[in-house]
Amino acid sequence: MSYIMRNITDIARCAAQYRSEELAPLGLKACHASYLCVICNNPGITQDQLAKKIFINKSNVARQLAILEEDGFVRRQSAPEDKRAMQVFPTQKTLDCLPKITQIFETWEALVAQDLTDEEKTMMTSLLDKVKDRAGQWMDEH
Repeated sequence: MSYIMRNITDIARCAAQYRSEELAPLGLKACHASYLCVICNNPGITQDQLAKKIFINKSNVARQLAILEEDGFVRRQSAPEDKRAMQVFPTQKTLDCLPKITQIFETWEALVAQDLTDEEKTMMTSLLDKVKDRAGQWMDEH
């Protein structure tokens, strides 16, 4: 594995562990935070759109949304224009948790970036955006 990818993978694993610990009191798992943030920012997003937006395959998204729905974090309904498509909406429970979820993301970012200058943070954000865009292009093509 390349040095860049190994570091990205290691950082992602550490971030997931941090989110797991911080989200547990809310009854959420690490992966759920990104789902809920996107759903809150895009109420009515379809499951397929959500899968593309967070780069997770459709079957995993459906499985996690079933868990979130059962636990009262989201509500799913058939899309009016296409009954086969499922739209996802946040519940009040999620809206109440959103500030804590946002704080967890912000705290993690501050923790891992605390030794970087503002210029380094800006540069790293720009470089990671380029890498993410290229990865997203690959996902769109496959």
